[in-house]
Amino acid sequence: MAEVLVYVDHMDGAVRKPTLELLTLARRLGDPVALALGPGAENTASALAEHGAVKVLTADAAEFADYLVVPKVDALQAAYEAVSPAAVLLPSSAEAKEIAARLAVRIGSGIITDAVDLEAGEAGPVATQSVFAAAFSTRTRVSKGTPVITVKPNSAPVEAAPAAGVVEALTVSFSEKATGTKVVSRTARESTGRPELTEAAIVVSGGRGVNGAENFAVIEALADSLGAAVGASRAAVDAGWYPHSSQVGQTGKSVSPQLYIASGISGAIQHRAGMQTSKTIVAINKDAEAPIFDLVDYGVVGDLFEVVPQLTDEIKTRKG
Repeated sequence: MAEVLVYVDHMDGAVRKPTLELLTLARRLGDPVALALGPGAENTASALAEHGAVKVLTADAAEFADYLVVPKVDALQAAYEAVSPAAVLLPSSAEAKEIAARLAVRIGSGIITDAVDLEAGEAGPVATQSVFAAAFSTRTRVSKGTPVITVKPNSAPVEAAPAAGVVEALTVSFSEKATGTKVVSRTARESTGRPELTEAAIVVSGGRGVNGAENFAVIEALADSLGAAVGASRAAVDAGWYPHSSQVGQTGKSVSPQLYIASGISGAIQHRAGMQTSKTIVAINKDAEAPIFDLVDYGVVGDLFEVVPQLTDEIKTRKG
C-alpha cells in the first residue's frame, strides 16, 4: 500500500488533536508515515503509533526553534524524498499552510488548502472544501505531482488504530535560506484553561448583543459548563470587549466544531465565513429577523441575558 506523509503538530512531544485527525484521513489513502520535528519529537511516537502511524520520522536541531518555517520545509522535503508518498497532509494552521505552500513549490506539485474531508480516488486523493464563505462545497484533486493538502481541524474523528510506529531518525540538510529569519523572542500565551479555539469540539461565541466586556462572563460561564472554547464576533473584538485572538470570522479564525453557539451575533457574512462549516449551529438572538437564523439548526428568539444563564444552569444540573 502507498505511504502518506503526515506532518505532526506537537508541543514538546504532546501531539495535538488535528494531527490525530490527519492520521484517520491518511489511513483512507494508504499507510501513514508521520514526521515530527523539534524538541520532544521522539516522544510523539507512542501516540502516533496508537493512531495508525506505521513509521515515525524524527529530527531535532536548533534551527527548528531558532528560525522561522524554512528549516521545517527543508525537513519535510527530506522526508518527502525519503518516503515518496502518495500525498502529504498537514493541519490547516497558519504555519503549516505556509510550510505546505513552500513544499508544493519546491516539488512542483499542486496544493489544496482547508480541506474538510478526504477520500481515495482512482486518479489520487479527492478533497472536499467549503468555499465562498461556505456557501458551496467543492470536490477537488491535484492534477500535477504529489498532492499537498492541508486539513481543517475537526474534519475527521480521532480513531485508535494501533500500528508499528517504528521510529527512524531523519537526516536533514538545511538550505542557505534556513537561517534567514531568526526568532529573537517568545512570549507564552496566558492559558485560560479552555480548549484551543480552532480545535475545540464546542465553541460558544458572543457578539454585539453582549453589550460590554464585563458581560462576556455570561458567555464564559456557558462555555465552561460545556468544556468549550470562547469566541467573539468582529464587532465585539473591535469594541475591545474580547481579545482579537478569539475572533471568529473572515478576518479572524475559522472554526468547524461539532457544536457552535452564537449569542447576540446578527450573522454578518464575514462572521458566517468563519463558522459556517460547524456541524450543529445554535443561535440566541432577540431579533427574529437576524440573518444568523437563516443558517442555524436551532434558533432561540430571546434576550441572551435571560436565555444563556438558564441554559448554563440546566447544563450544570444535568451534569450532576
